[in-house]
Amino acid sequence: MAGAATSSNIRKIFLVATEESGDRLGAALMRELRQRLGGSVQFEGIGGRAMIGEGIASLFPIEELSIMGFSAVLKQLPMILRRIRETADAVLEAAPDVLVIVDSPDFTHRVAKRVRARNPDIRIVDYVAPTVWAWRPGRARAMRPYVDHVLAILPFEPESLQQLGGPPCTYVGHPLTEQIANLRPDESEQQRRDAEPPLLLVLPGSRRSEIRHHMAVFGATLDLLRQQNVAFEAVLPTMPHLQEMIVAMLQDWPVQPRVVVGEEAKRAAFRQARAAFAKSGTVTLELALAQVPMVTAYKAGAVEAWIARRAIRSSSVILANLVIGENVIPEFIQEDCTAEKLMPALREVLADTPLRERQAAAFARLDSIMSTGERTPSERAADVVLDMMRR
Repeated sequence: MAGAATSSNIRKIFLVATEESGDRLGAALMRELRQRLGGSVQFEGIGGRAMIGEGIASLFPIEELSIMGFSAVLKQLPMILRRIRETADAVLEAAPDVLVIVDSPDFTHRVAKRVRARNPDIRIVDYVAPTVWAWRPGRARAMRPYVDHVLAILPFEPESLQQLGGPPCTYVGHPLTEQIANLRPDESEQQRRDAEPPLLLVLPGSRRSEIRHHMAVFGATLDLLRQQNVAFEAVLPTMPHLQEMIVAMLQDWPVQPRVVVGEEAKRAAFRQARAAFAKSGTVTLELALAQVPMVTAYKAGAVEAWIARRAIRSSSVILANLVIGENVIPEFIQEDCTAEKLMPALREVLADTPLRERQAAAFARLDSIMSTGERTPSERAADVVLDMMRR
């Protein structure tokens, strides 16, 4: 039973994060809880480098679950189901005061259901709301029996979950709001942002499958832009584990961008860029907070595209548009994701045009839209976790 840990004055928290972004959230939450509880808190669970650095001995390497695409998931299904069973068994054996599942709902929610069925005394907190506002809205109501509280990182999510009949939900803030100072230019970087030729960020994706889908059309679009005599300096930020793949795929590009590697180099490019050409995703919110106008594109495999077309119910797939509440960023998806359609929009966003001005005005509102006052997302998340412990 969960009460056993409480009686010994050691508060036990089990965290499950299976992606890098969730690993960072989990690690920040661990730091905050340890700061408040000192030596009276014990962590167990599954995480990556950041959470391991905070003291978790991960049950298995989370890289095992870095699987993208419908067919790839099918091939790995026996391993995924085994890891779900093993994770749930580990939670039940640990009998924590609170189980915190971090994002990755296809994995973590299956763990949570198993835990709730076998030990209802364990409180369950879901850190990062599933995208029920975008697709499969029935998941919101289905979560109620096995999730006690949701920690939302987008400001519109608590109302969305309430309307859909989901569990109680608190907006704790997006981790990117803690990075604003590192995303916006100082005086010299602003001078580069305003200088000619304009610096254009090229962001084809952060996963290998995304990069494979987008590189050809991104290269063709930059070629068309150059043929239109539009002056620009292209810079492509990437991470060390993707550098070799990116450099190899750039061999066929008529326009060669400057490749910069690592998180610091990426942020420096964000601070100097006049505009961005990006694959849609979380990076659109990062760019909007950096106040970089953009054009977005997205191409998926045939099976994924067929599923998404029938399932997605939101007005936009662009995260920044959804947070702003207005479709200010143009999006070119699937059959619209062509160089011929992308190039005119990109040319427009590089120049002083109404499209660029409209985006800049919308991005200026983001600080107030996403504000959590003086408290960080980790502090607000820790409040809820501690409240769950007291119940």
